[in-house]
Parts: sequence; structure tokens; C-alpha cells
Amino acid sequence: MSDLTLPAEVRTEFGKGAARRARREDKIPAVIYGHGADPIHVLLPSKATTLALRTSNALLTLDVEGEKHLALAKYVVRNPLKRIVEHLDLLTVRSGEKVTVDVYIHVEGELAPGAVMNLEHTSVEVEAEATHLPDSLTVNVEGRTVGEHIHASDIELPKGVTLLIEDDTLIVNISEPTVQDLGEDDEETVAEGDVVAASGEKSEEGE
Repeated sequence: MSDLTLPAEVRTEFGKGAARRARREDKIPAVIYGHGADPIHVLLPSKATTLALRTSNALLTLDVEGEKHLALAKYVVRNPLKRIVEHLDLLTVRSGEKVTVDVYIHVEGELAPGAVMNLEHTSVEVEAEATHLPDSLTVNVEGRTVGEHIHASDIELPKGVTLLIEDDTLIVNISEPTVQDLGEDDEETVAEGDVVAASGEKSEEGE
């Protein structure tokens, strides 16, 4: 949960033109919704909000005209070129309330020699308290050999987190290198050789 409280200014202008003006003023248009209440359209400070969104499933405390709102970033729109945040959809939550989110899989460890890892799922759906959402779930592949598999049931979950996918869902598949994998390695080796040869030729010309 973020300790930072973001000031949220209620929007009075709408449309593409108003949104562009807001962004020029370093503000991000956003909408707060949930719990059957009417949506609240606000403007958030760009820099502070972007920093708060560095983690996935960011939980934000918003100050809307003196009233505090706890909200989960459900949908973030970024500029495809500049990667800046252009709009936010924020879901109002309560402390202790359980929510459903997708959490990224983080793989650590080194496979046994000759093994290749295939990550079948980059994220999994979980249920957890809004104030205790994990940033990621770790899968350890240390020493895993060809033919081994890691399923959803093998993921170590923090206390209070429940998986919402089948236990036998394949997360990581350990296999032998494919012809394509080996081809890429060979190409890299040849490319390195070409660089060395080219360097040698240039050196000889210099002499």
C-alpha cells in the first residue's frame, strides 16, 4: 500500500481538447469508480502519479477535495511512443476488501546444463486483500532438468493470496533446445568470428 497521498482535482472540462490541455499542465485525467457510487472524474499530478505506478497493481490514496479515497489502478493508458501515462481508471476499494488482479510471474535460478525454459504464463490471476497485493510471484527453476514442469500448484503464495486458476495449469516447461535455439547460438558464434576477422583485416591494413 502506498504511503503517498495524491491530490486529486475534480475535472470540470471534458473531451480530447481538455485532456490535451491537462497533460500540457502535467496532469493526468483519471476516473474513480466502484461500490455503486457515481464515477468521479479527476486530474492527478503527473510526476507523483507516474512514480506511484512503478509497481503493478498500484494502490493509491487520493485526496479529492478533502475526502480520502483508496483506489486500485485497474487500467492504465500510456502513450505508445513516449510511454507517458495519459489516462487512469481507478477502482475504489476498502481496507480489508478482497480484489481480483493479475500478478506477474518472476523467474529466478539457473537451469541444469542443456535445459531451456519455456514460460507458458507471464502472469496469473489471484485474489487478495487490496492492501496486501503482491507485486509478483516467484518461481524458482534452480537446477531444473529437461522434462520437468512447474504448475500453478507449485507457486509459493504469500499469506492471504489465493490462486484463481486450476492447480494443474502449466507455468514453466523445461525442455531441450530446439533447432531454432541452436541455430541462433551458431549465428551468434559466426557473427563473433566475423567481427574478429574484420578487426584483424583492419589491423593489417593499418600496418
